Amino acid sequence: MMAVKLKSKIVGYKVKSADDEKVEPIAESSVADVIQMHEKVERPEMLVGSTYKIKTPLSEHALYVTINDIVLNQDTEHELRRPFEVFINSKNMDHFQWIVALTRIISAVFRKGGDVTFLVDELKAVFDPRGGYFKKGGQFMPSLVAEIGDAIESHLRMIGMIQDEDLDEHQKKMIAEKRAQLEAVQSKSEDNSNDGDFPAGAELCPKCSTKAMIKMDGCLTCLNCGDSKCG
Repeated sequence: MMAVKLKSKIVGYKVKSADDEKVEPIAESSVADVIQMHEKVERPEMLVGSTYKIKTPLSEHALYVTINDIVLNQDTEHELRRPFEVFINSKNMDHFQWIVALTRIISAVFRKGGDVTFLVDELKAVFDPRGGYFKKGGQFMPSLVAEIGDAIESHLRMIGMIQDEDLDEHQKKMIAEKRAQLEAVQSKSEDNSNDGDFPAGAELCPKCSTKAMIKMDGCLTCLNCGDSKCG
């Protein structure tokens, strides 16, 4: 054993235990290698995307919303799919200027990274002073901008950034019972036509903005989200 010459006074000591021999150097966290979305992430040659068709009564031409995603940490346990850019195309040029501006701003927010789901609430809260409209299925859209936000929400749900709030078993059972009661009543009626997913004459639900509220047993109940005026 090699001797060590001490050049200063001993001010303290510690008995070395067997456990100290087992202590390994702390390795750098593997989390540091995980790539998160930020504005300096370079656009790859190819992006995976989805296109959503928006057909409104405001125009004879449809809008096509394309959202391209970047795949981060591909082929690893930390693989993530995050929105990178958005494009909106239409034959209708009336809204061209503000639509181009909107897509550039949304794309810039996407590339910033972080929680971009707030965009959905901001866009869906825009109201047209001329009034909104009902899309297929009975959902109320207060503006064209709000429907663009609805398309983005659908995409964020698809890639897992927004989680669906599933109804519990009690709500599912209650809605099924209400539907069965309504179908029994409608089967006795001569006029049983309905173009939407919910009964004709259904009222607008204040919670999910869908014309799906029916009155059964003196209580308004939404057949879409389960909201009830009776608690």
